[in-house]
Amino acid sequence: MAPNLRILIVDANQIRAAIIEEGLREAGYDQLIRVTATTGLVAAIETHDPDVVVIDLEDPSRDALADMFLVSRHVRRPITMFVDQSDLASIEAAVEAGVSAYIVDGLKKERMQPILQTCISRFNAFRKLREELEEARSQLEDRKIIDRAKGIVMRLKGLSEDEAYALMRRTAMNEKRKLVDIAHSLITAAEMLK
Repeated sequence: MAPNLRILIVDANQIRAAIIEEGLREAGYDQLIRVTATTGLVAAIETHDPDVVVIDLEDPSRDALADMFLVSRHVRRPITMFVDQSDLASIEAAVEAGVSAYIVDGLKKERMQPILQTCISRFNAFRKLREELEEARSQLEDRKIIDRAKGIVMRLKGLSEDEAYALMRRTAMNEKRKLVDIAHSLITAAEMLK
């Protein structure tokens, strides 16, 4: 049995939407919501709060892909897009827009489950990478702040780098605060005393 996912289907074509719905139902998904227009998609996603979005655009225009970019940036959900024809520029635009699975000429009900699983897996992998990148950036920024504060302590107290770091760390532990918070306080105090 498939996990209990809420799936939003975006398709103006009744026949194609029926293929998607039938394939998903046969795969065990039963929480399906269908909308017929891509306009107002962010609001529809916020209203229905789906776990996954499946979009059938047949032949996506540049405007439709631009809308997908806004949607994916705003709602951060796995998005599968079905199209009948495509070119390299459209594929690149869709991937840049955050579409997790871009399926060209592949709308068949028996393919829905593996496509959906691939979409979700790919979305989760990219989300994990994005979180790791954000964490690395945050740690790098913290490191810069700590190094700047360490320089201030070294200059004002005449300490070596290791001694300044040890003093800041000891202060952070004594005050039950993060080292970066102590560093921020030192930088702020030094700026005020200039």
